[in-house]
Amino acid sequence: MNQKILPASSSMKDFEQFLKSPYEIGVYLEMHISQLKQVSAMARTHHKKMIYHVDMIQGLMSNDQATEFICQEYKPFGLISTKSSVILKAKQKGVIAMQRIFLIDSHALEKSYKLIEKTQPDFIEVLPGAMPEIITEVSRHVKIPLFAGGFIRTVADIENALKAGAHGVTTSQKDLWNYLTKKF
Repeated sequence: MNQKILPASSSMKDFEQFLKSPYEIGVYLEMHISQLKQVSAMARTHHKKMIYHVDMIQGLMSNDQATEFICQEYKPFGLISTKSSVILKAKQKGVIAMQRIFLIDSHALEKSYKLIEKTQPDFIEVLPGAMPEIITEVSRHVKIPLFAGGFIRTVADIENALKAGAHGVTTSQKDLWNYLTKKF
């Protein structure tokens, strides 16, 4: 993935704005399962590649069976999850697998390292993303490209995450989407 930002949508209004953007790849965070068909079709029509956050699809349990269903029915570019079974199944199905980890304390970080070692995702999403020192530590430890997400609210947050070693950022702050298209 060459994009430095993955625009994240959590509503149809945000998603429609993403469809008009120059970005090729986007993330859809929270939706009801009944929206998947429409979102998927709209993305294809606009030549966009979607990454769906499986854990946040309402009406669908985030497990390997649900992952297989999404992969077969909607053919996403990628899937995000905190769950190892989703990551492993996505990889098995040839879909980009992004392991989401929450950096709440040292214990959570150590558990995340063990999880990443087990799942070997294609990418990691680190939350909160506005913690450059920890991003540097994680990127050096895991050797897997990571995206900083959560609390990316300013241009400085983006620049700090990238300088710290993040491959890119995920953000739902639409005003930052425009900045990055001009900057990178």
